[in-house]
Amino acid sequence: MTSTWDPPPPRRAGTSMLPVLIPIAVLLVAAVAVGSWLQFSERQAGATVRTAGSGAADRVDVEATVQRVDAAGRELVLRVRVVPRGALGEEDGTAPVADLGLQTSAATLGDLSFKAHERLTPRDVQVALSGGSVSDYPFDSYETDIEFWAVMNGRQVPVRMLFSNNDPLFSVTAEPLSARPEAVLGLAVARSGSLLVFAVFMMVVMWALAASVIIGTWYLMTRREGLVWPALAWMAATLFALSAFRNTAPGSPPIGCVLDWFAFLWAETVIALCLISVVVTGVRASLREQDAE
Repeated sequence: MTSTWDPPPPRRAGTSMLPVLIPIAVLLVAAVAVGSWLQFSERQAGATVRTAGSGAADRVDVEATVQRVDAAGRELVLRVRVVPRGALGEEDGTAPVADLGLQTSAATLGDLSFKAHERLTPRDVQVALSGGSVSDYPFDSYETDIEFWAVMNGRQVPVRMLFSNNDPLFSVTAEPLSARPEAVLGLAVARSGSLLVFAVFMMVVMWALAASVIIGTWYLMTRREGLVWPALAWMAATLFALSAFRNTAPGSPPIGCVLDWFAFLWAETVIALCLISVVVTGVRASLREQDAE
């Protein structure tokens, strides 16, 4: 009996990865474009300077910049730089011609005073926040108002405030509240867009990991393969890695915030229950195999 040798079928010509690579490339370009636009918009918003108060030639300019927002302490740190203009200042506005008092609103903790002919240096002041709660992270928002009016030689002088934000974790919108000689701004403080996107991404990842563990648990329990140690190690590692991942949330949110109740706590519970179920099912399957022997 003679055997015939059949050559292997030729490889299919024209097989290309382009149908797969093109959608991936388009998706990457779109993601980079959207990310660049969001980053540029956020940077532009941070560089925007809001003004309020008087535009008189002889005035006191107050450059107020948000340095840090403490949502847990319900306050923000405002760096204040004072520059007297026109007849109110000397040496190009580096010193006042007379004793200068800068009074603030009730939300600001403390007034400022400067001696005549002494060089002006920036001061940090604390401003209390109202409304909102840090437990709403990352969707929490707050409000406050900042106000400055200046007194020199016992009389009120015009003030102009130039406000900006230097905290990348928060976006601050400012609206003038008065057209009087004093400068008043109403502030609305919320988490920045990049922080909000990252926090939502974290919640999606937490649920995706929990879903992966559920699928793995279903596979192991239906197959009744006993104690599969690599799978158990993976589930246990996911359980503890998720806790470390949660602690990387920007802004150090407290336990019990929206991030926890929407994703973290439930994902941890699901993974822990799946791990226990796999162990119990695996032990029973192993005992049955031993009894069968």
